Amino acid sequence: MPVNLTVNGRRHTLDIDPEMPLLWALREALDLTGTKYGCGIAQCGACTVLVDGTAIRSCVTPVSALDGQEVTTIEGLHPENRHVLQQAWIEEQVPQCGYCQSGQILAAAALLTAIPKPTDADIDSAMVGNLCRCGTYPRIRAAIKRAAGTGA
Repeated sequence: MPVNLTVNGRRHTLDIDPEMPLLWALREALDLTGTKYGCGIAQCGACTVLVDGTAIRSCVTPVSALDGQEVTTIEGLHPENRHVLQQAWIEEQVPQCGYCQSGQILAAAALLTAIPKPTDADIDSAMVGNLCRCGTYPRIRAAIKRAAGTGA
């Protein structure tokens, strides 16, 4: 049975199992590999994407649950990779290994949509589910503040 998905503004009809996790539909069927597989149980945040602007874990979300909703991946955040968060990530030199960064950036994008000028507590609360094995949390916070225009 075909599955209809709208990803990064483009409508797709995919011949896949409707219970396939969104992560694998993105990576395998659509060749959008910016979304990463981390744990497979929605605990690390590496697979974070936006669905109608809300951060979700794509590793546990079946594609069948997304009919009529807009999915945004790191590839769709900005057509030229110049989203304010992407620029702040570069300016604050956030990535170390980089594996978690697409999930981190999309979680931060959802935060800034909900709270344009977040406090440290807002940032901590929104980002708590996105793990960084390299420990770049201070730089992540600084980049979010820079993107929000509340500090560097």
